[in-house]
Amino acid sequence: MPPAENATVGAQKQTISFLTRRFREVGLRPASRHGQNFLIDMNLQQLLVDSAQLTEEDTVLEIGTGTGALTARIAKGAAAVITVEIDKHLYQLASEELIDFDNVTMLQQDALKNKNRFNENILASVEANLRENGHFKLVANLPYNIATPVISNLLACKIPPESMTVTIQKELAERITAKPSTKNYSHLSVWIQSQCVAEIVRIMPPSVFWPQPKVESAIIHLKLDEARRARIPDLPFFHTFNRSLFFHRRKFLRSVVISAMKTQLDKAQVDASIAEVGLRGDQRAEQLSVENILALCEAIRSRL
Repeated sequence: MPPAENATVGAQKQTISFLTRRFREVGLRPASRHGQNFLIDMNLQQLLVDSAQLTEEDTVLEIGTGTGALTARIAKGAAAVITVEIDKHLYQLASEELIDFDNVTMLQQDALKNKNRFNENILASVEANLRENGHFKLVANLPYNIATPVISNLLACKIPPESMTVTIQKELAERITAKPSTKNYSHLSVWIQSQCVAEIVRIMPPSVFWPQPKVESAIIHLKLDEARRARIPDLPFFHTFNRSLFFHRRKFLRSVVISAMKTQLDKAQVDASIAEVGLRGDQRAEQLSVENILALCEAIRSRL
């Protein structure tokens, strides 16, 4: 473990004055294409880390190293940190800030292999650093432009994080935690709630970031529920089926399922599946609970 004073010093540096000075020294500007908005409120940095409830058995993945300020706070409470930065200039800057942390592994690469798949090299690095009986957690100020695929794809992995504590757009946090029959309820709500307990920890104004985003943000904590996840025998099928239900969210359920399964099931089989789980063909996907969709998915899958 690194000395506590090193972690404290690193964590205290990410202020507007520090960021503007360091960026000026190395000739950098925040890159909007990478979703670079740095959290400059140190109390909120600490709240993010505290909400993750880290222990000395945890291996933590951080996406978006930035200047390394949050990384330093995480490293103070975890066994190991795997931190990923796509920007080669920020990677170099953070390397200088984190040089004294021997429990931090820095990777300069894209966290995503593509929008539907997480980078396997990063997952391999996490597994290599996991202690026996240790815990895998995600803690990050996620770049807005990759927040959805990062969270979604990690839940599709064989070994998902036991928890994810991240900053994201407020709108995304509301979609993740949305209930049926609300405007924010979507396939993403169902996918995440089918496996996790989701809690919005804090709503944050644009002023706590530099540069300031145009929207509000949120700290969200997602805790993996093994019992919920165990109810899904075929995760890839459920993921695809769930997405298909919301492609045309205002269409009736029968029509949507017939279209999604048109090459695999006939109309009578679809009708039987819907009736079997106590649903009606004239309902809409946005009205169905997570449990409804799980049950329908299995009724459909059993007929394939």
